Amino acid sequence: MSQRTILVVGGTSGIGLELARTLLARGDRVIITGRDAARAAEIAEGLGPDASSLALDISEPEQIAPALAGVGAIDGLVLAAIERDANTIADYDIARARRLVTLKLVGYAETVHALLDRLTPSVGTGIVLFGGRAKDLPYPGSTTVSTINGGVEGLTHTLALELAPIRVNALHPGIIGDSPFWAGKPDGVLDAYRSRTPGGELATVADVVGTVEFLLDNRGVSGTSLYVDRGWTLT
Repeated sequence: MSQRTILVVGGTSGIGLELARTLLARGDRVIITGRDAARAAEIAEGLGPDASSLALDISEPEQIAPALAGVGAIDGLVLAAIERDANTIADYDIARARRLVTLKLVGYAETVHALLDRLTPSVGTGIVLFGGRAKDLPYPGSTTVSTINGGVEGLTHTLALELAPIRVNALHPGIIGDSPFWAGKPDGVLDAYRSRTPGGELATVADVVGTVEFLLDNRGVSGTSLYVDRGWTLT
């Protein structure tokens, strides 16, 4: 099997970076993106010779196509760039809401649009969009996040239809206990969340990475949203 090239948008930290490491370890070439060109280049150098980088801020959609102009043919695209936001209706921040809506719904779509001529038109090509469980399980302050992640599911459906035979799927993580965001919470915070899952354990970064690999590789899956939350809603 020939070596594949996977572009990981948001691959300089957290789950995106761990995914890049995993893809490289299995023999893929990986392009990672981050907002800071120097930092992205430093991280790519540390990942090894099959990793490269570019600067990209998908919250500035007019800049996406020029930033991706130097990318060649790719066999997989992972849109893992996210931002966290707490925005209630009572204290609604329009600027923060607009930025997050633009980043995920416009930025994700424009990234795919900009790469259309370089995405191999094959059922072997997979695109994975990151949403989140807040679309179904809102919490105080999730007004924007819940709305956007619901939109990611709709975007997944329309892209899967328009881009076939290329496959498009979404991944919606729940609370990922060993992720940088959650692992640093004070003692006891995660215990309450663990108690709500069958078996009393939270999903891990490795669980998410494994799901992305599945969605990139499995030729029988398209237009689907997968939840990685250890069965949160069953209890």
